[in-house]
This record gives sequence, structure tokens and C-alpha cells, in this order.
Amino acid sequence: MKRLLALLLVLVLSISLLAGCTPAAPAETPAETPAETPAETPAETPAEPAASKIAKVGLGQNISIAKSKDKGVDANGNEVLATAQADVTIAAVGFDADGKVASVTIDVAQTKVAFDADMKVTSDKESEVKSKKDLGAEYGMIKASSIGKEWYEQMGAFEDWMIGKTVDEIKALKVKERDESHKNVPDVPELTSSVTITVESYIAAVEEAWNNSVDATGAETVGLGVETHINKSRDAGTDANGNAVTAQAQIDTYMAATAFDKDGKVVAAIIDSAQVKVPYDAEGKVATDKTVEGKTKVELGPDYGMAKASGIGKEWFEQIEALQAWMVGKTIDEINGMKVVERDASHPSVPDVAELTSSVTITVEGYLAVVTEAFEMAR
Repeated sequence: MKRLLALLLVLVLSISLLAGCTPAAPAETPAETPAETPAETPAETPAEPAASKIAKVGLGQNISIAKSKDKGVDANGNEVLATAQADVTIAAVGFDADGKVASVTIDVAQTKVAFDADMKVTSDKESEVKSKKDLGAEYGMIKASSIGKEWYEQMGAFEDWMIGKTVDEIKALKVKERDESHKNVPDVPELTSSVTITVESYIAAVEEAWNNSVDATGAETVGLGVETHINKSRDAGTDANGNAVTAQAQIDTYMAATAFDKDGKVVAAIIDSAQVKVPYDAEGKVATDKTVEGKTKVELGPDYGMAKASGIGKEWFEQIEALQAWMVGKTIDEINGMKVVERDASHPSVPDVAELTSSVTITVEGYLAVVTEAFEMAR
């Protein structure tokens, strides 16, 4: 009897030990685990290509000759020579699908044409005039800057501040009047230590870029190109028939906002030209209203008056639209490889390709140059 009880006790203890050694199923173990991964399930799902950040591109500008000077004398009786000045503010802006700034470049072609006492041009008429960004440290603002920053540095900070904002948000920037010449200086913590220039003309150019923007779906970058010449400015004197001719400054600024895809091909190009004339009378006084904002060739539209002299009956804005359309889908090398022909001394580079011979008779070297610069400066 004792032996039977002992055997029963050993059997009970053995069963208890086996039960204690069995691990509990983890809580997260699924009720059923597939034997193997289905063959049709890919090892990795390829990432979706990133959408382009730029949906639209715009070109905005404004033109002022308000700082042009008459010939005369100052308050101390010292001689003052006539100087024509054109300030052409330009913005190339890329906007995302929500209308926020994704890329922005702003520049100013501040061009002066100086005259001597006989109203003859003393500025170098053959040299290209540099914009403020082209001048860089040569512009010389740092000497008078309370924050020790050049114009291009301050503009860089202002451009950075605009990124990610809508035009309405940019226009709502709080500003203050620093002095008579600086009525709209940024007054927000992000800019007070980096921007002391007055910004109203820059904001206006960005707003115009938005209002005039065109589709640029697929664009990755946007660039601005600017080129200025004064070679058509004239002295006071007489013409070939002995008639009196008064002095006139002529400032031609070419501009282009161009959007490029990931392969460097043009997605959209917007080209314009500010042909600014500052006429003087026989006494050396500015003979036009200095307070009126100038218009570009595109803004003038039919009023520019090219159609009358055009062999194809097309206005300047129509011809530039045809040139812009031709550029789409091409690289800079392909654009600069365009075959051209000299029509006359004033038109040394007229397109000579089948797609353009019936639509573009203007000389295009300046426009190709600013689109090339836009590519080089694109961001």
C-alpha cells in the first residue's frame, strides 16, 4: 500500500513539473500565423517620386525715374549736372500649388546716365550696366549700413523670409518709417537685424509676379536674368539736317523669369523689356513727368507700336510670346544654338529657324542672354 502511494505521489509531481515548464503564449502572437509570405507580395514598395515644389512662375517689375536730376545749381549756388536715373525693380518668383513662395529672386537695375554742361553723355555708352546683385560688395551700401550689411545680403535675408508665405502674408509685413527715403522698413523680429532697406517696391514686384504667373508644373527651379544697356542715349546737338536735337537718356533693361525642370529644360519662360526714356529740354530740365511709373514693352501691348513697322504685322509682345513658346522643352545649349541671321545693323540676331521665321523678326541676342543668366542663377 505504501509503495502504491509513493508511485502516485511521484506521478503527480512529474505532471506538475511538466506543466510549470510550458511557456505561456505571448499576448501579441496572432491566433493564426501564415506558413509563408505570399509570393505576390513585393519585398519593397518603391517610394513615390517627390512632387515638384513649383506649380507657377511669375515675373514682376516696377519702373521709376523719380531720382533723375535737372541741370542747374544747388542751394549753395554750385553747379549741378543733369543725371537721368532709372530704377527698375524685378522679381522672378516660383509659387507652389497653394500659392506660397517656393523660390524668389529680386534685383534692381539702378542705372544712371550722366551729362556734362553741354548736355553730352559722359557715361560709358558701350558697357553693360550692372544690377545691384551683380555689383555685390561694389554697390557700397555697407559704409552707410547701421547693421553692416550690403544690399545683396539684406535682399538675401528678405528673400529667405518670403519662402513659404503667400503674397497676402508678405503684403501684411509690419513696417516702419526710418526716414524720408526709407518709409517701409521691416519691423518684425526676424528681419530687424538683417534688413534696413525700404521694401515697398520689392513687395510690389512680387505681387505683380503672382498676378501675372503662368503654369510651370514640373519645374524644380526658377531663375532671374537681367541685362541693361544705355548705348541708345543721345547728346544734345543737331541732326543731319541741321535741326536742333535735345538730349535724351535711353535705358534698355532686358529681364527674364524662367522655370526649369530636373533635366535643365525650360518649363516656362517670361521675357520682358523696360525701354526707359528720360528726355531733356533745351535748358537741361527733365521733360517728362517723373512721378509716373514706366511701362514695359509687354505692358504697353499694342501701344508699343511695332506692328506698323513689322514685316509680319505682329507686335513686340506677340513676337516675344512666340519666342517663349519655342523655348519650352529645350535646354540652354539648345536655345543658344538657335540659328540666326543679320537683318540689318540694328537686328544682328534674328531667328532663322522654320518654327519662328513667320512669328519673330526682332533681334533676340539680349533675350537669349537673360534666359541663360536665369538658368545660371536658378534656385
